[in-house]
Amino acid sequence: MLSFLPQLVVSGIATGMLYALVALSMTVGYRATTIVNFGHGDMVMVGAYASYVLVAGIGLPFGPAIALAAALLFLLGVAAQRLLMQPIIAGPHLSLAMMALAIGYALRGLARIEWGNDVLKLPRPYPSGAFLWGSVVVTMDDLVISGVVLVLLAVLFLVFNVTSVGKVIQAVFQTQRGAALVGINVRAFHGVMWGAGAGLGAVGGVLMALVVPLTPEIGVATLVRGFAAMTLGGFGSLHGAVIGGLLLGVMEKVLGFYVSTAFIDITAYLVAILVLLIRPKGLFGQHASLRI
Repeated sequence: MLSFLPQLVVSGIATGMLYALVALSMTVGYRATTIVNFGHGDMVMVGAYASYVLVAGIGLPFGPAIALAAALLFLLGVAAQRLLMQPIIAGPHLSLAMMALAIGYALRGLARIEWGNDVLKLPRPYPSGAFLWGSVVVTMDDLVISGVVLVLLAVLFLVFNVTSVGKVIQAVFQTQRGAALVGINVRAFHGVMWGAGAGLGAVGGVLMALVVPLTPEIGVATLVRGFAAMTLGGFGSLHGAVIGGLLLGVMEKVLGFYVSTAFIDITAYLVAILVLLIRPKGLFGQHASLRI
């Protein structure tokens, strides 16, 4: 039975890359606002549908379609934050969580009105295939998804740690009042970062639509796994989001094979529960005022 372990680990890493990308996009918004967007999974779903319409419906090439889908989701994220979240930003945490959930449910409802229960598939822009590495099979999907996530992680690392924008993000993350006192427009910054998180989530939705059937419900599982990866890695940590996603993907595959296939569906819930009970900061979390 142990002979299957290398294949399970490789498959888990490939799956975990998707979770990591979703967790990354949630972390970008959280780093700016210290608010966890519980409607983010449905924004990822909208990004996947936007790319499907642009590629399969309008006929745009895949690259421009991804860029346009990310731009559309950026605008959606900015609008959601400025028009719906900002007016209640000083309210109770529960009101913020409920508003984020309401935004997600509204987006899911719109997708159901248009596509119902139809199961769609986004055509791949590259030839499908697989490579044999010893006894382990690695697919083109695995390579493409892993490559995109690693590139995005590198870009985000540079933005957050090298550029002046990263210093602003860190200042707002540590203390919003202090950031405002030194002249940072915190309200505008919140909108831009929520838009950036939504745009990044759209890329995750596009990659996910390449390997799983596209339905309006895809956002539910996406949110749960992205939140679990973010919780495991630590709130606000970019590399923690990636490591959390990878660990979650591997755990799903290994537990699902060696223990029960039920763990494929419940591992994310178990991970979130255990981490919040045992180590709420996660593996690489930072101190900040958490607002959910």
